[in-house]
Amino acid sequence: MKVYDDKHIKNVVFVGAHGSGKTTLAETMLFEAGLINRRGTVENKNTVSDHHDIEHERGTSVLATPLHTEWRNYKINIIDTPGLDDFIGEILSSIRVADSIVTVINARYGVEIGTEIIWNYIARYNKPTIFVINQIDQSNANFDDSFKGIRSLVGSNAVKIQYPLVIDGAQCIVDVLKMKLYKFGPNGGKPEKLPIPDNQKELANQLHNELVEKAAENDMDLLEIFVEKGTLSEEEMRQGIKQGMLNHELFPVFCISALQDMGSGRLMGFIDNVAPAAADLKPEQSVEGKTVKPLPTEPTVLFVFKTEFLPNVGQITFFKVKSGELKANDKLVNAQNGETETLNQLFIMDGKERRPISKLNAGDIGASLKLKHTETNHTLHTEGHPVTIKPIQYPEARIQRAVTAVEKHDEEKMMEALKKIHSEDPTVVVSYSHELKQLILACQGELQLSVIKWSLENGYGVKADFSRPRIAYRETITRPAAASYRHKKQSGGAGQFAQVHMKIEPWYQDMAEPEGFNIRGKEEVELPWGGKLVFYNCIVGGVIDLRFLPSIKKGILEVMESGPLTESYIRDVRVMVYDGKMHTVDSNDIAFKIAGAHAFKAAFLNARPKLLEPIRNLNVKVPEDAVGQVMTDLQSRRAVILGIESADQYQILRCSVPEAELYGYSTELRSLTQGKATFHATFSAFEPVPGNIQEKIVKEKGQPVDA
Repeated sequence: MKVYDDKHIKNVVFVGAHGSGKTTLAETMLFEAGLINRRGTVENKNTVSDHHDIEHERGTSVLATPLHTEWRNYKINIIDTPGLDDFIGEILSSIRVADSIVTVINARYGVEIGTEIIWNYIARYNKPTIFVINQIDQSNANFDDSFKGIRSLVGSNAVKIQYPLVIDGAQCIVDVLKMKLYKFGPNGGKPEKLPIPDNQKELANQLHNELVEKAAENDMDLLEIFVEKGTLSEEEMRQGIKQGMLNHELFPVFCISALQDMGSGRLMGFIDNVAPAAADLKPEQSVEGKTVKPLPTEPTVLFVFKTEFLPNVGQITFFKVKSGELKANDKLVNAQNGETETLNQLFIMDGKERRPISKLNAGDIGASLKLKHTETNHTLHTEGHPVTIKPIQYPEARIQRAVTAVEKHDEEKMMEALKKIHSEDPTVVVSYSHELKQLILACQGELQLSVIKWSLENGYGVKADFSRPRIAYRETITRPAAASYRHKKQSGGAGQFAQVHMKIEPWYQDMAEPEGFNIRGKEEVELPWGGKLVFYNCIVGGVIDLRFLPSIKKGILEVMESGPLTESYIRDVRVMVYDGKMHTVDSNDIAFKIAGAHAFKAAFLNARPKLLEPIRNLNVKVPEDAVGQVMTDLQSRRAVILGIESADQYQILRCSVPEAELYGYSTELRSLTQGKATFHATFSAFEPVPGNIQEKIVKEKGQPVDA
C-alpha cells in the first residue's frame, strides 16, 4: 500500500444526527475512489462501515469506524460516527484526531438536536468544519431551510459553495466556487458539466461574490488582491477558504445525494484541494507544555484514540501519528505507565478489513494488534523523548445502574467483559460502591445501556441483571439525647466489662461548646463521606481510663458507617462521653468499643433521627413547545424550579431535584421531547427527606424506592 506524506493526508470525521446519511456517504466515497466494486446499504447490512453484529441488528451506527480512500494523489482517512448522543464517546474520540469535520445534515429535517449537541463539542475543539446537506433529491427536501438552520448554528460565516437545482426533472447542483452546473443522470455517478443557466446567473454571481469576499477576509495578501482587482482566482479562493476554515471563521456548505452518488466526487475533490491537513493545523501543546509538531523529522509520538476488541482477533489499538514516522516493529514507550510496546504489525483499517502497511507518516491514522499495556487516551513516544498528548475529556455519565451477574460463577467473567467495554468506550464507567454495596455501571443513556447488555450476552456470553441503584442517603439527628450501655461478658478466666454514658447532639458549624460538662478534651473528625463527628472527653474522677477513650470513639465511628435507619452513613453529630465504669481486670479496648457503639446507637434512635437525601442541580435544555410538559414532569419528581433562561428556540430550566427522583429521567425526557432535549446534573447538597417518604424508606431498610 502506498505511503503518503504529511501534506497529502486528510483526516475527516463524519458527524451528524441519526439518519443524516453519514454511513451512506462514506460508502459512496469508497466506491467513487474504486476501493470497493459495489456499494452496500444500511438496509442490506453490507456497508464497509457498519460491520458489527450489533449495528446490523439495530440498523444504525453504534461504533466509530475508521476507513480510508485515495483520491487524486491524496489519502483521505474517514471516521464514520454514530448519530446518537448516547454514543458521544465514539464521536468525541473521532473529533479529537480529525483535521476537518464533515457535518452531514438531512435536507428533509434540517439541523436537528443531535447536530446541535455535536456542534457544541466541535466548537470546543475549534476544528475546521464543512457542512454537507444530504438527500437533496428527496421530494420533501428543503435546502434553504437547512441552510438557515446552519446559519442559526454557526452564524453568517456559513457560506454556500453549492445549491441544488432541478432542470427538466434532472437533479443538478450549481457550484459557485467553480461556477459550473453539474447535471446528474437518474442513477447519479459522474455528472455532465455545463454552464450555469441564464436564469441562475444572477444568484450564482451573488453567491460567488459572497464567497470571494469571505475568502479574502481571512488573508491580508488576498484582501489586497481583492481590493485591487475586485475578485480572486479560483486558486486564490481555495487558499482563502482554507485559511478561513483554520480560523474557524468560514464554514463551506455543500449539497449531495449520497445514496444516488450525486456530488460526492466534488466533495472529495474539495477535501483534497482545500480542507486542511494535519500539517496545516496549529502545533499541539502537550501536557508538559511541549510543542508537538506534525512533521516526519520530529521524534515519533502516537496518540491512542480508540480501542476495540474483535472475536478471533483480540485487541485493536487505533492511533494517530502526531509527529515523526512509524515503522513496523518500532518500540515506543507508554507515557502513562512507562511500559515499552513493540508495534509488530501496522494496519490501515477499513471497517473489519485490515490492510498491512510498512510505514505511517506524521498526520496519518493507523492501527496495531495486541498491545499489552496501552489504552484509549494513552501516548506512545520515542524513548528518550517523553511527551504526553492531552487526553480526550469525556462527559459525565447521565444514568447509573446496579449490575449483577445472573449466574454467580459468571461474576469474574462479567467484570473482565465490563473492563473491555470501558476500554472501548471510556464514557462507560464501572465501579464498586462500598457505601451502597453494589457494582455500579454509569453510562450516557438507555440506548447505550441496551448495547452494553447486548455486548455482554452476545459478545462475552454473560447474562447480567441491571437494576435501580440504591440511593446514598445520609443519617443525622435533630435533637439531643442521652444513653448508657453496660457491656459485661464472663466466660471463665478474664471477662469483658465496660460501661459508657454519653450525650449526643446535632452538630453545625460555629455552634457553642456544650454546657454542663467538664470538658477535658475535644477531637473533630472529618468524615470521609462528608460532615463531622465532634468527640468530647468529659470524664471526671478517672471513672474511665483515658486509654479507653479511642476505643469508645472507634465504636461510635463503626456505627456511623452503617446507620440504624437505612444502613447509610451518619454525619454531623457531637458526642460527650461524661461517665461510666471500668474493671481493673476485665476492662479492655474491645469491651469499651462495644459499649460505646451500643450507647451511641441507643442515643441516636432517641434523638429524632433524620434522613438526608442527595440533591442534584439539574439544567434541562428544552424546545420552547415542550417546556410545559417537561416542567410538569419535573414537578412530579419533587423538583424546585430555580430559573428559566432563553437560548434561541430553546429554554434552559434550572432546578434542584432529589437524586432518587431522577431514575428513568433520561428516557422520559427523550419521550416527552422526541429526543430534542438534553440535560446535565451535578451534585448540590444533602437535604432532609420529607417525613412520609422517610417512613417508607426506613420501612424498606435502604432498598431502592420506586419513583
